Amino acid sequence: MDEFVVILCTAVADQSEDIAGVLIEERLAACVNIIGVKSYFRWKGESCIEKEDLLVIKTRKGRIKEIISRITELHSYEVPEIIALPIIEGYDAYLGWVEEETR
Repeated sequence: MDEFVVILCTAVADQSEDIAGVLIEERLAACVNIIGVKSYFRWKGESCIEKEDLLVIKTRKGRIKEIISRITELHSYEVPEIIALPIIEGYDAYLGWVEEETR
């Protein structure tokens, strides 16, 4: 069985569904959850607060580079947040489904 990851990415609301749809359609992700968040961050020396969406993307480790490439193509940010975290344990049936849907 492959290693699985959750990729976190923030995006403006009007781009979130487009990004999620492409990742699912191209079988890069098995599932994408979109959650509204308020982000506090620094950008180019300034403190910023933005309403964004957090995309929680479930996939296999072997898809990370492809996902990063597609997100950077579709995303309007100069430096989009894209972070991959390993799934160290999970329900076998769910992980099997993630593996099958991202082949």
